[in-house]
Amino acid sequence: MASTSYVRKMAEYNAWMNAKVYEAAARLPPAELAQDRGAFFGSILGTLNHLVVADTIWLKRFAAHPAQFTALDPVRALALPQQLNAVLFTDLAEMTVHRVWLDGVISAFADALTEADLASSLHYANTKGVPFTRQLGGVMMHFFNHQTHHRGQVSTLLTQAGVDIGVTDLLLLIPDAL
Repeated sequence: MASTSYVRKMAEYNAWMNAKVYEAAARLPPAELAQDRGAFFGSILGTLNHLVVADTIWLKRFAAHPAQFTALDPVRALALPQQLNAVLFTDLAEMTVHRVWLDGVISAFADALTEADLASSLHYANTKGVPFTRQLGGVMMHFFNHQTHHRGQVSTLLTQAGVDIGVTDLLLLIPDAL
């Protein structure tokens, strides 16, 4: 499944893209950020909230892994969101501060993972309480793919609102082969 180099690159891409998305979103007034645009989570702010919610849920699941990853100690104190559409932030500036912090935790976690960690099993329950056991590396792939999926939705919503976030390709973070 996923390798440590993949997870680290995706953590880097995640932080880079979140910075671009939040900077672009900051160009809109609060009313436009909160405007229901017919997206799955309604608005730009609603979709960004969902990403914070989902990342928090997953990071807390990862923190419960038997390895007790110390890089995840900061998330242990966070409240567990009860709904995927929970609104944790109504102010973009406050959410931006939290997002930067969360991305730092994700990067530290990615840097601490070993190949053995990624090959290990993660036992967790979904938001409906259904238990699962999956390989941590595979779940990390889902974790980053989920972020990319919803950031793509936000990118579309921003474009529709007249805001261009620029190039979003992961390829920009992959060095040229010599």
